[in-house]
Amino acid sequence: MSLPEPSARAFVPFVSVANMMALIHAIGLEKMLVELADAIEADFRRWPAFDKTPRVAAHSPDGVIELMPTSDGEQYGFKYVNGHPLNTHAGLQTVTAFGLLADVATGYPTLLTEMTVLTALRTAATSAMAARYLARPDSKVMAMTGNGAQSEFQCLAFKAVCGVEEVRLYDIDAAATRKAVGNLKDRGLRVVACASPEEAIEGADIITTCTADKQCATILTDNMVGAGVHINAIGGDCPGKTELHRDILLRSEIFVEYPPQTRVEGEIQALPEDHPVTELWQVIEGTAVGRTDARAITLFDSVGFAIEDFSALRYVRGALQDTGLFERLDLLADPDDPRDLFGMLARARPMPG
Repeated sequence: MSLPEPSARAFVPFVSVANMMALIHAIGLEKMLVELADAIEADFRRWPAFDKTPRVAAHSPDGVIELMPTSDGEQYGFKYVNGHPLNTHAGLQTVTAFGLLADVATGYPTLLTEMTVLTALRTAATSAMAARYLARPDSKVMAMTGNGAQSEFQCLAFKAVCGVEEVRLYDIDAAATRKAVGNLKDRGLRVVACASPEEAIEGADIITTCTADKQCATILTDNMVGAGVHINAIGGDCPGKTELHRDILLRSEIFVEYPPQTRVEGEIQALPEDHPVTELWQVIEGTAVGRTDARAITLFDSVGFAIEDFSALRYVRGALQDTGLFERLDLLADPDDPRDLFGMLARARPMPG
């Protein structure tokens, strides 16, 4: 089944969770992570072409619900996403999401898709894409602190994109670590379960922090981080939620997606507004310097940005062609005469008797 042209109005392609999983397996998980990283990098190279705004967030004591919109002038995309750390206690996901892509010229949607699974892939792909520019090229060992829903995707993205060979896992919940160890078995990585964050970080070239508690936490203290390390901080993603001791930030070369959002939600919310940071897109485009030397500490203060979701939505729509892994969703009213919406409704009235 082929996708319609963007101007076609018969239906909107919808990718369910089942079809998203089937698409990932059809492409291959690691291949898809590499291709997503390349797609995101390509859009970072044309960063100025995009509309940019901090995500629209509704915060509560339990979590956050957000809308993440952007457009490149030809296509428009948004993601609905929540973050509720306490959900796991009720057997629910911490993060769920769906996304939409639309044609700017008509305003008609061209794709509606689940993004809970897709967000895990795009987050991991973004992390690994950033590390291509910020980590030491000889990096082979990654510490993964926080072994929840994101952890396996992060580990496999760093393997596929950056050549990481060993992952050292730690979580305050030992069951989460056992889960991650089991899921990563026979995936081509040396997997080491660790009893403390210090043990996990020992010998690591890259440190990924991905914890979920909505609080200002100290997952890494200053004395745990040595020269030459790249820190991929992805767990601090809303006001009042951080993972790193402030002194680590003061020693690091800091790279961000979109400063107006990161200064509110990222690790750098602990720093003065004028503390210097570098936008990652400038490093990728070649107008700013990334890692300055082998002993520098680089920090990707990643909170997730709408352009990454836009890239993922465009990638999925392109990958769907001729797969049949979507449903025809009757989402838009489409009367024969666009001025006669009422007539369309009237003709659909059930016949009496």
